[in-house]
Amino acid sequence: MDTTPISWRGLMVTKAMQQLLHSVSWGSLDILILDLPPGTGDVQLTVGQELIVDGAVIVTTPQDIALRDAVRGWGMFQRMDIPVLGMVRNMAYFACPQCGHQTKIFSHGHHHNNGTSGNGNGEGGVLAECKRLGIDFLGDIPLDAKVCEDADRGVPTVVADENFDTSIRLKAFHDITDKVAEKVGLQLRK
Repeated sequence: MDTTPISWRGLMVTKAMQQLLHSVSWGSLDILILDLPPGTGDVQLTVGQELIVDGAVIVTTPQDIALRDAVRGWGMFQRMDIPVLGMVRNMAYFACPQCGHQTKIFSHGHHHNNGTSGNGNGEGGVLAECKRLGIDFLGDIPLDAKVCEDADRGVPTVVADENFDTSIRLKAFHDITDKVAEKVGLQLRK
């Protein structure tokens, strides 16, 4: 495995993003989804400056530090006049593959400035921030080893699993994508 780091400075990142956005023959697209790194850096700024963006979906994990970063991302999109379509909580819980029982592994609390935390039932952070920011909560994606296995094989998990009717993971992805599609005026499924 190659251990050489890819250490790009701002200008290199900007040029690479410009090349990706303008030099790739994307063909006819209804929608282009860009999975951006967390934060508010050069990648996000370049996308906002180079494209007409219909909307951003902010994905966070349950940890308070990740949520703080997500809220900063919301602020950046606001300043760039990019609508935020909503927020998704990734790795929200582990669903037992045998019985479906959900276990919340990561902290879901939200620590307020006065030292108190969320509402005590594990739902404080993301839901409270969505309400405070005036954006929709789009859904939870479970923590699932199958997603990692599929990625290691180079197959998107939404096409790798043929058991849609029984897959909690796929149902979560489809529910979220349906909500996003509706917000941008697309109908994915009947």
